[in-house]
Amino acid sequence: VRNTRVVDCAGGYGILVRLLRDFGIDALWSDPYCKNLVAVGFEHNGEAASLVTAFEVLEHFVSPSAEIARLFEIAPNILFSTELIADPAPKVTDWWYYGANHGQHIGFFRERTLVYLARKFNKHLCTDSHGRHLFSEKPVSKFVWKKNFMIERIFPGFFSRKLKSRIWSDYQHMSSSE
Repeated sequence: VRNTRVVDCAGGYGILVRLLRDFGIDALWSDPYCKNLVAVGFEHNGEAASLVTAFEVLEHFVSPSAEIARLFEIAPNILFSTELIADPAPKVTDWWYYGANHGQHIGFFRERTLVYLARKFNKHLCTDSHGRHLFSEKPVSKFVWKKNFMIERIFPGFFSRKLKSRIWSDYQHMSSSE
C-alpha cells in the first residue's frame, strides 16, 4: 500500500482522496461531473495507478461494460461498492436502493453479473455478496477479504498505522505551486 497509487473515480468533492492522503496513501481525484473542492492539486492526469476506487458509481453507468473498461485503463484493480439486487427483483416500493425519489440509479447488479464482468475483463472477483466488491488481477481469498474488514472495524487504523501522512508534503506541494 505504501507505494501504491489510487485513483478515486467519481470522486465528488475530493473528500475520499483527501482522507486517503491524510493516512499516507498516494491518492488522486477524478470526476468529470463534480468540482474538486477538497483535493485540489491532486487531480488524476493519466498517471499509472494500481487501484481505482468507484464507490456508489456503477449504478449510474449507462454502459457499465464500457465504463468499467475505461476504469481498467487507469488501473488493473477496481475496488467498488454497489448494492446487489435480489433475484427476483423487489418491487420499487420494497427496496430503498432503487432511488425512485431521485432517479439517478439506472443499473443494478447481481453477483452473477459481477462474475460475468470479472471474466470478461480477465479479472478475479472478491465480494462480500452485499455491497463491497473488488475486481483484481490476482485472486483474493474471501476469508482474508472478510477478515481484513473485521479487523479494521474492531481496530480502526490497524492497516494504516505504518503509513506516513501526506499532510505536510501536500502542504509543501501546494505552497510551491502558488
